[in-house]
Amino acid sequence: MDDSLQRIEIERLAWAGPVTLLASVLAVLAVRVVAVLLVEPAPQFAPLGWVAPTLDTTILVSLGILVFGAISSTATNPIRTFRRVAFGVLILSLFPALATVNSRQWGGNWPNAIALMLMHIAAWAVCVTMLPRLTLTHEQ
Repeated sequence: MDDSLQRIEIERLAWAGPVTLLASVLAVLAVRVVAVLLVEPAPQFAPLGWVAPTLDTTILVSLGILVFGAISSTATNPIRTFRRVAFGVLILSLFPALATVNSRQWGGNWPNAIALMLMHIAAWAVCVTMLPRLTLTHEQ
């Protein structure tokens, strides 16, 4: 698709934002369910509980939606810009997940860290896919 023809309709964020947020939480929790079945994390490993992933995803995806709106209002090529920013944030978000490998008192280990990273990737993938698709309009 020709990038010069892409425009984001900001008004669509009123419904596209909540839909993306819900889809992100569901994707993260789906990864969490599979991870818990495969990894059997220690009971004290809160990042693979129900509350932490739901709350973290809700807060961080909401911020991502706001960033998407801001980028869409100012950038020449908002989709490309948002995807680049989101990818940078994804990479940064993996460092704390990697830090859990050494958190023995939490029950951290490589399988748990990988599960957390997959949850981050799930939320990222939903955001960079759904937000542009649901808000994109084509100028005639």
